[in-house]
Amino acid sequence: MRTTAKVDYAVRAAIELARAYPTDGSRATPLTRQAIADRQEIPSKFLEHILADLKRSQLVGSVRGADGGYWLNRPPEEITMADLIRAAEGPLADVRGERPDALDYPDDLAVLQRAWIAVRANLRAVLEHVTLADLRDGKLTASVEALAADPDAWQLH
Repeated sequence: MRTTAKVDYAVRAAIELARAYPTDGSRATPLTRQAIADRQEIPSKFLEHILADLKRSQLVGSVRGADGGYWLNRPPEEITMADLIRAAEGPLADVRGERPDALDYPDDLAVLQRAWIAVRANLRAVLEHVTLADLRDGKLTASVEALAADPDAWQLH
C-alpha cells in the first residue's frame, strides 16, 4: 500500500480536529483551515481540498465567516483511519480500480485474486480498528501495537 501525502494530511488534519472535539458534550469550537495547516505543517491550499473531501464524506462539518472553521461531525471514537482514507482517496485496496472480489481472472490465476482479497482484508483489519481517538490519545489496540512494535512478528508459514 502506498500512502499519499493527501492521505497523510487528511489523517493529520482529522487528528487536529479530534484534539478540539469537546469531551463534555458541548458543541465543538470550529478550527480554521489556517490553524490546522499551521499546527500540522500542511500547505493551506492543499488542505482546503482535503477538508472539502472530508466534508463531502460527512466526516467534517464547516461554517464560513469570522467565527467559522471546521469540526468533526462524529466523536473521534467513531471515525476510523479507514473512513479518512476512503474519504480522501477512495477504496482501501483495489486492483486497477476494481475491488479484489470483483476481479475476473482466468482459473489458473484465481490464487492471485485470493491474494489481493487477503491484502485488502488485512489492511481493513488495522485501518478499520484504529480510531481518531486512538491517534489523538497516542494509543493503539494491543494487537496493532504489537504489529507496529515488531512488523516481522506476523509471518505466514
